[in-house]
Amino acid sequence: MAGDRRGWLPCLLGGAVFVVCMAGTTLPTPLYPLYQEKFGFSELTVTVVYAVYAFGVIGVLLLAGNASDTIGRRPTLRWGLAFAAASAVCFLCADALGWLYAGRLLSGLSAGLFTGAATAYVMELAPPGGTARATLVATAANMGGLGCGPLLAGLLAEYAPEPLLLPFAVHLALVAVSALVLQWLPETVAEAKPLSAVRPRKPELPARVRAVFVPAAVASFVGFALFGVFTSVSPAFLARYLGVDNHAVSGLVVALAFFASTAGQVAAGRVGPTRSLPLGCAVLLAGLLLLGGALYTDQLALVVLAALVGGIGQGLAFRAALTAVAAASPPDRRAAVISSLFVVAYTGISIPVIGVGLLADPLGLEGAGLVFIACMLVLVASAGAYLLRRIRTGADAPTP
Repeated sequence: MAGDRRGWLPCLLGGAVFVVCMAGTTLPTPLYPLYQEKFGFSELTVTVVYAVYAFGVIGVLLLAGNASDTIGRRPTLRWGLAFAAASAVCFLCADALGWLYAGRLLSGLSAGLFTGAATAYVMELAPPGGTARATLVATAANMGGLGCGPLLAGLLAEYAPEPLLLPFAVHLALVAVSALVLQWLPETVAEAKPLSAVRPRKPELPARVRAVFVPAAVASFVGFALFGVFTSVSPAFLARYLGVDNHAVSGLVVALAFFASTAGQVAAGRVGPTRSLPLGCAVLLAGLLLLGGALYTDQLALVVLAALVGGIGQGLAFRAALTAVAAASPPDRRAAVISSLFVVAYTGISIPVIGVGLLADPLGLEGAGLVFIACMLVLVASAGAYLLRRIRTGADAPTP
């Protein structure tokens, strides 16, 4: 048993570094109302500031999604931590809106380098035969880290001094510790090449991956779209319509969605990837309906239920998608293929978020949210029907 624990230590430490990086990407979430008060910008600006992060992620995934396959996992993650540190510095210096844009862009660059590289790295650090458990560690680190960000920032903003400074100072310290941990971990790419060997290339999929990629991408887009809109505007909705001005509560509500996603990922391991994809869409459908009810009735309990149910649905679908795509990918291109999946996912985070921001002025935040939910209900229902049809016909069913 002790030997087994030692064998898993590098994998778990890699997951901890992953958590720190992803926590930084959601750290500003419960602080947006404070920034609105300080700088006096609109709801549209909030959503654009949030979406700048997604554009940074997509840009890196498109331009350097294969970087860690080329130069190695550790050098790529070092760059990711450097961008995370620079993002924290921007927020610490923020005395105008431009600093927020810069901080979010740098955060997106960090996450773009981490998503594919850290996922592949955590899997490769696992002991032999531990691929399934390592997949759970990687996806849980991703979503768990996203949940820790708003929770940490909300608690510090509510109960500690300097609410717009202390969260980022703490994160900067955690990034420094993560850099030391990364220095201790081994490299898993056998033949690393210099940075000059990295070349931008269009997203492409090996032939054997394409059969499982389409349903995986559909499920990922839907789940991340729900998270994107929920994360960007829920603090404002809670404060404006429900009278919840406690930053810790706002951060906790957002964090619940990400923690529920981790629970959904655990459940997906038992259900299996083939069934988890359509099941995740069905649960996401229920989460959207609950969120619609919360917007219509202004009930905090329904917001919490929507976060929990929607998060579970996203976790079911996302782990199934990641497992299927990773299993079908050649080892030397695994990070690049995983990065392609995240391109689709982060497109779901960015475009709907900006759409809600554009509609918030003429329709109000509630009205914009209801329009978003109506669109997503159509998409979720279509995706679920598509996945069920594939299962029934047995066409290209994903395999773990």
